[in-house]
Amino acid sequence: MSNKKYCVIMAGGIGSRFWPLSRTKMPKQFLDILGTGSTLLQQTHQRFSQIVPKENILIVSNEEYGDIILKQIQGIKKEQVLLEPLRRNTAPCTAYANYKILERNPDANIVVAPSDHLILKEAEFLDVVEKGFDFVDNNDALLTLGIQPSRPETGYGYIQITGDKRSILVNESFRKVKTFTEKPDMKMAAVFLESGDFFWNSGIFFWSLKSILKAFRMHLNEVDSLFKEGIGFYNTEKENDFISKTYAKCKNISIDYGIMEKANNVHVLCADVGWSDLGTWGSLYDMSSKDNHGNSVQGKSVFLYDSRNCIINFPNDKLAVIQGLEDYIIVDADNILLICRKEDEQKIKQYVNDVKLDKGENFI
Repeated sequence: MSNKKYCVIMAGGIGSRFWPLSRTKMPKQFLDILGTGSTLLQQTHQRFSQIVPKENILIVSNEEYGDIILKQIQGIKKEQVLLEPLRRNTAPCTAYANYKILERNPDANIVVAPSDHLILKEAEFLDVVEKGFDFVDNNDALLTLGIQPSRPETGYGYIQITGDKRSILVNESFRKVKTFTEKPDMKMAAVFLESGDFFWNSGIFFWSLKSILKAFRMHLNEVDSLFKEGIGFYNTEKENDFISKTYAKCKNISIDYGIMEKANNVHVLCADVGWSDLGTWGSLYDMSSKDNHGNSVQGKSVFLYDSRNCIINFPNDKLAVIQGLEDYIIVDADNILLICRKEDEQKIKQYVNDVKLDKGENFI
């Protein structure tokens, strides 16, 4: 393993679209949401530790989750867990990681990845990661992983590539990015799929430390300058105090909007690795095993009658009898029961807001 390889795992989200299973005190990345015996964060860490030295894997999260991370990732050191005092999106957390890594290895190559994605084809994924590292080691480029679309999907952003789409070699082709597009409606998503030159934006990025620092200086200098002031404080007892003051002054902005959509040296590696961002109950349903009636069930004591195409999540110590439901999300988590049509799951965020306004933080 090369000591130039670093991994930054972003694990600070709340996962509100997976409410009520995902709650502020225990978001989805810290849950065994797939029923595999490992949390999504543990799976992500284990995946990258096959390529990146474990001491070079950093986890960025909110400060309230520090103890959870240290408990779930055995052997990780406190200095590898970067705790943010405020949620400021992905550009500030990337800048924070940049300067932590700069103190250790100015020649580092970095992969940045969310903590809560599903990868079904792990061998292919690891091969793609190696190719990504090699590409940014030899090119002054920002690289994103573009996923071969399998359906017209409205829940993902898209990347349009340049060049001849007919010559794309999946898991091999590096292409210049032409445009980034936010989540489209169904009609436009179908056009994207048919065109052949649009890929899903996975949110997984590669770059050399030198390239990303240059990109920050060019496109997000106001963010970069704040974290640059901490040189000499990182990896010392002064770091926490500096970070608290810095985040209070830092803008809320994503790395996609702040840099990737503006830089002219962005490339995409076109891949098929069995990827899902597991962003919604619907995406989890798509990836889950199902019974003969299309029901995906987690829970040891769930009795179903005349029910089809539902996703059901119940604690093992609770018994549920469900009759006559089709295409529903049914989740029992602690003191909350959610019953919602799958087609209306985008309304879950609104339900969460309504509960918060009426009942306070206890149910969020």
